[in-house]
Amino acid sequence: MKKVKVRLQPIVSKINLPTVLKTAILPGDSIERLFIATQVGEIFYIGNGVIRTFLDIRTRIIKLGPSGGYDERGLLGLAFHPEFYYNGLFYLHYSVAGTQGPGALPEGFNPNPCDPKTLNLKWINRETQYEHIDTVEEWILQSNGQPQKRRTLLNLRRPFLNHNGINSLNFSPETGKLVLTTGDGGSGYDPFNLSQDNMEIAGKIIEIDVAKNTFINNPPVVTRFNELPAPIQETLTVMAKGVRNIPGISFQRFYNQYIKYVGNVGQDLVESIFSFTHYNPIPVTQLVQASLRNTEPDQEGFINFGWRGWEGAFPTSIIRGCSGNPNLDEKTIAYFNEAINTSVKRLLPLTNYFHKDERPDKFGGTALTGVQPYMGNGIPDLAGSVVFTDLARKEKSQSPVRGVLAYSKVRTDGKPNDNSVIETDYNFGSQSAYYVSLGTNLNQTKLYLGVFGSMKVTDFNQGTVFEIIP
Repeated sequence: MKKVKVRLQPIVSKINLPTVLKTAILPGDSIERLFIATQVGEIFYIGNGVIRTFLDIRTRIIKLGPSGGYDERGLLGLAFHPEFYYNGLFYLHYSVAGTQGPGALPEGFNPNPCDPKTLNLKWINRETQYEHIDTVEEWILQSNGQPQKRRTLLNLRRPFLNHNGINSLNFSPETGKLVLTTGDGGSGYDPFNLSQDNMEIAGKIIEIDVAKNTFINNPPVVTRFNELPAPIQETLTVMAKGVRNIPGISFQRFYNQYIKYVGNVGQDLVESIFSFTHYNPIPVTQLVQASLRNTEPDQEGFINFGWRGWEGAFPTSIIRGCSGNPNLDEKTIAYFNEAINTSVKRLLPLTNYFHKDERPDKFGGTALTGVQPYMGNGIPDLAGSVVFTDLARKEKSQSPVRGVLAYSKVRTDGKPNDNSVIETDYNFGSQSAYYVSLGTNLNQTKLYLGVFGSMKVTDFNQGTVFEIIP
């Protein structure tokens, strides 16, 4: 693939960890503004080089960083209604203050193929054995310029601290629906196999019809679709399952249809980017009816990313060091039967990149943090590509830490494609630079990169947002 070089132009610095970067036109305004949501609960926008606060919900956010500062909770999703300019509606997904629980398992999870009972755990006593509660809310920008909460769409009980998704709310230009991308609930290896269970909300891509008013302002806190009141079930369709953890969904116009891009964060082996055009979402009411009848719903055209049986293009593996040779790894297929069951039902990735890759033109990654199509002409070599970011390059000599920017191209025959690093010229000096988010403007002609100087959300004011330029 072609070697691409870009520059990083700082837009704003000394902010908290930026989780969402997207643009919108404020009601009564004439120009697109860049909005930045931080994990701790602030939303800023940039106008004429000045940073202004749009909303501050820090008091609504769960206390972050209890175990050494690393956290995957907080303000995770921000989306503006397609008619935001006229109706002022926007949507938030965040982890709620005061909802800290003990977690779903007393100790870590280690699947052992030699001990089948470790492979099929059940999440029991969910009302008390959970880690925290996430909420999805509708807000409105009032005529006086003050945002106000209108209603709660979903309250989700989560089993573990991690895998809650990031950049988790986006509107579909095809259906006009709000799309919620939610991870498998966390730990590692999806202990309860939530991502493949049709009744579980975790590990799915869900469409929410926000045009339907359920007249339920405080929905119950749930983990399964069948626990939702019927009026809420009727607003939901499931687009995909088999998600491990996900940095959002993005849409690229291609003639008269849209290519959808989804990244699935890997376990120990590989990070994956999927693309699809056609899909057949299943209404939640149908899923619930099928569950009551103990039958399988029609899943023709339903998207399945394969987790937990598959990690991208590979059967999910447990990786252990070889006792005889510390330079080698032993890889054991963790869930052989599940890999077989989902082998023909799953979507193959557009591209994978590995956590360990010795090839000279490749890189070892840590975790996928953003996937966006680029439709601009400013960087001609990237036009029509899908660009992605990884948190931190894995190389023995890599100190201080640097994230990775890379790209792939969609093939018209639907086959997997290669990927290549995008070289950047910015000098971060001795500071660590974790690439934590990737965003774009409304017509996808500009790309924005969120960088943080630490892995700890409690290390404040170490964030910078850049525009990626030629």
